[in-house]
Amino acid sequence: MVDRAQSSDPQGGAALERLPIGQEVMPVFVGVDVSKARLDVAVRPTGEVFSEHHSPEGIAQLVQRLQGLAPSLVILEATGGLEQPLAIALAEHGLPVAVVNARQVRDFARATGRLAKTDKLDAMALALFAEAVRPQLRPLPDAEHRALAALVARRRQLVEMIVAERNRQQANRDPAVAADIRAHLAFLEGRRAQMDRELMQAVVANSALKIRFDLLVSTPGVGTVVALTLLSELPELGRLNRRQIAALVGVAPLNRDSGQWRGYRGTWGGRARVRQALYMAAVVAVRWNPVVHRLYQRLRAAGKPVKVALVACMRKILVILNAMVHAGTCWRPGMLEA
Repeated sequence: MVDRAQSSDPQGGAALERLPIGQEVMPVFVGVDVSKARLDVAVRPTGEVFSEHHSPEGIAQLVQRLQGLAPSLVILEATGGLEQPLAIALAEHGLPVAVVNARQVRDFARATGRLAKTDKLDAMALALFAEAVRPQLRPLPDAEHRALAALVARRRQLVEMIVAERNRQQANRDPAVAADIRAHLAFLEGRRAQMDRELMQAVVANSALKIRFDLLVSTPGVGTVVALTLLSELPELGRLNRRQIAALVGVAPLNRDSGQWRGYRGTWGGRARVRQALYMAAVVAVRWNPVVHRLYQRLRAAGKPVKVALVACMRKILVILNAMVHAGTCWRPGMLEA
């Protein structure tokens, strides 16, 4: 029998079992809390904690250090894009990295009794989450998808600024301010038009993206903006089955049952940008897509609320597009009626 030595967690967690060196290799799990200035790192099960500057040099040093540890999993929180340079660097050097939802990790930390919050504690919670949950690894988008995603995000920002300026234009009563808003709107709309051209150039320049784009826009209800959003925000499209892709996006109904009580089914979590695009596609498709139209009418006739019916249509559209991309076939009437 292997002799095991006990070691207590410095933050009050459960005791860890360590094996004598050379008898058994224990998996290593790393959590990295990413902020603008610093990368706080925690390692399980050793309890080691250290930090690096959040800079190209600091990222390179951290990658080199983690290569020496040979971790089974490195966990980062999704922090609005701050985590991307580190995640890309880790993946490029062959380290297993997963970017997880911050809410999941925070809920996990509360469940384990860790209520305090600092960068160091967050890194330790991430490492413990990696060790206990072991989230599934998904390949990071390649350079072409990242470039397309950046352009799509910038177009979305331009649209948001245009909407804000139009709202100010309606509320304004001063002639001088009105003239300035009109000039700014003209500039923003020109930039949006230029961004649309740049997006199409990026798609045409990549044969794989162009093929998938043509498949998507062949579906009634799916326009250019929806197709570009799916290409940039959902690279897994066509690689997962219908249940997995619906759960990933957040359009799969979740059970809320306990004993004999049956709760309301609803959707939760997932990728908000993709859901927004699918909602717009569903609003159009209930009029012009025969498959989606029949589904919507059937659900409404059964007494389902409008929003419930639209979410079901969103899921139907996603499942159809997933099957089309997987098979490499364009839209045809009557597909996936069930």
